[in-house]
Amino acid sequence: MAAEPPRPDVDFIELMRRRTSESIAVKQLILEDRALGGCLEKVAQETLRTLTAGGKVLLFGNGGSASDAQHIAAELVGRYKLERRGLAAIALTANTTSLTAIANDYAYERVFARQVEALAAPGDVALGISTSGNSPSVLRGVQAAKTRGAITVGLTGKSGGRLKAEVDYCVQVPSAETARIQEVHILIGHILCEFVEGEIFRAPNGTRQRRCTGPAEPWRGHG
Repeated sequence: MAAEPPRPDVDFIELMRRRTSESIAVKQLILEDRALGGCLEKVAQETLRTLTAGGKVLLFGNGGSASDAQHIAAELVGRYKLERRGLAAIALTANTTSLTAIANDYAYERVFARQVEALAAPGDVALGISTSGNSPSVLRGVQAAKTRGAITVGLTGKSGGRLKAEVDYCVQVPSAETARIQEVHILIGHILCEFVEGEIFRAPNGTRQRRCTGPAEPWRGHG
């Protein structure tokens, strides 16, 4: 007879409900925070202005925030909901050769700053993601972006950390829990992508271009 599997010490359904409730609560706080909504709207408008003018968005962060940077960049370069041309966005976390060379030859905290020095132009948007707001590499990245004349944006948590004082716009998720902050960061990224995509590719009659809803296109997404 096969041995019975060990009983888990944690009730999975209860854990699922608790964490889902926590995530909903943070999102509800965002709905009620007019200042945060206003800040995010300004970020959306700046991003729209940059991409409309032929500029680009540079995104960077560490760990889960690196994944978020790449995810958001992929939605802009590929597509989010509309069939349209690509939009200029670069995740500075994706080129492992550059990352390891810079970290090895200089210091890890310069991995984003060095790339920003090479790629940023006046009017570009540099979006640094740090749940604590205190990541040295992200801080150096936004500082470098400011010297290049880029618009700087921080996605962070409740306190804002040191990043809050370094950027033009700081979007502070009202939570101190890393997982909850990250969940909202990708929600914010999706909202920004949907807004920018919809505004840039509005058809002449005021409607949006065709949405990607059917299987006719060969694209299968990246998620």
